[in-house]
Amino acid sequence: MKQLVHKLYARGELSKEELVDLLEHMDVETRKELFRLARLRREQAYGDKVYMRGLIEFSSYCRRNCLYCGLRAGNREAERYRLSPEEILECCREGYELGFRTFVLQSGEDPWYTADLLAALIREIKAEFPDAAITLSIGEREAETYRWLYEAGADRFLMRHETASRRLYQALHPSMSFDHRRQCLETLQSIGYQVGAGFMVGLPGQTAEDLAEDLNYLQTLNPDMIGIGPFIPHDQTPLGNAKAGSLEDTLVMVALARLFLPEALIPATTALGTLHPEGRELALKVGANVVMPNLSPVAVRKKYALYNNKICTGDESAQCRHCLELRIEAAGFSVDMGRGDSLKALASRRHA
Repeated sequence: MKQLVHKLYARGELSKEELVDLLEHMDVETRKELFRLARLRREQAYGDKVYMRGLIEFSSYCRRNCLYCGLRAGNREAERYRLSPEEILECCREGYELGFRTFVLQSGEDPWYTADLLAALIREIKAEFPDAAITLSIGEREAETYRWLYEAGADRFLMRHETASRRLYQALHPSMSFDHRRQCLETLQSIGYQVGAGFMVGLPGQTAEDLAEDLNYLQTLNPDMIGIGPFIPHDQTPLGNAKAGSLEDTLVMVALARLFLPEALIPATTALGTLHPEGRELALKVGANVVMPNLSPVAVRKKYALYNNKICTGDESAQCRHCLELRIEAAGFSVDMGRGDSLKALASRRHA
């Protein structure tokens, strides 16, 4: 299997058959070599830098009913909250003081935040912090809304494709369309956003073929960012008793994503840190290069419960930032608090 890893490192691609073969026969030595080459490829692209984003989870309301998510509309036990535009702005102020130059505004699909309200908020953030980047993660909206928010000053948009398997997508997202999800990602790219996609590892019913499809889809889409995390069940969902995805399988997919898309920004996710005390550091060592400490008010953090036992819900923003910085440096990396645009975005700016 090692020869397939070396082929991927040399060429940046494998056929679906080769990829499935690699995933189904991944032994310890092959995995070790994959992790080594993924870290090397990351260092060639981004050096030892780890970019820090300030995450603001501003609403736990969601109109969707995804089977795995604690925020699903059908979860009547969920504690819901919404931050006002002024509260969101206050989180940005605190984050800016702490050195953050990217704010990630994330929520469930909550139509209470209209296009006009969000555009006004984005303009306000940009007016106060013109050197900061704004990333949105608010789910599916109309193309016109995406355009309006981009014109207001939003720079990036994160929206995981969740799974490239139509069968799995339709089973897990009863109120949603597989084709529309992809269409949204293409629309965001065409408007000019730096776009993030991604998927979960270890979903019930997921196969090696499905994971191979995820990587092939990402290579076709060529996003600026790739979010990969383990499936972790939430006990108030239909999948509450399902088995969680594994640390090793998720790290393998992070490493493969780095070799498939060397210039992508890849977060070491909070979900990995929930699965293992050093999950984020381990992800950084196999190709990830972004972390997103929480800037949300401590009073609401536990309410943004996508899955069980989420970490860092009780820490103040300054604690989150400094704790992560120490951990990143102890793992052998350096923190970069700048905007941290993707190499793809920087190259297109140079050629514009």
